Amino acid sequence: MKILVLLGPNLNMVGVRKKEVYGTMSADDINKKIVEYAAEKNIECDIFQSNLEGELIDKIHGVLDIYDGVIINPGALTHYSYALRDAIECVLEVPFIEVHMSDISKREDFRKISVTAEVCVKQIMGFGADSYLYAIDSLVEVLNAK
Repeated sequence: MKILVLLGPNLNMVGVRKKEVYGTMSADDINKKIVEYAAEKNIECDIFQSNLEGELIDKIHGVLDIYDGVIINPGALTHYSYALRDAIECVLEVPFIEVHMSDISKREDFRKISVTAEVCVKQIMGFGADSYLYAIDSLVEVLNAK
């Protein structure tokens, strides 16, 4: 099994930005934790982060025949990027799980809306860095049910 963890704008700044919301673990430490957890489950895991919407869209377009599933944290693009939503919809054969480290339903009003969630098979939020680990488990369940 091979999965992609796709990280949107500013997620490279986790551990630096808003520590009270996102925690103190660095992005590199979180990525290492994700890859190690996936390896424990015999899953090959690639991680891609970009601050550029077009790069994320190009990466989504390229998932067919490469990845079995995708975990995506679109960052702020969650709330307004119909282009990202449409890109996910283009490759619906590959299941996507949307992840947020914080509980977006308890944050600022604009963050409570996700335009990408409806094209994902599940949304996981509010568990900090462990949100990604729960998403791996959920993705395995989804893929095994296929």
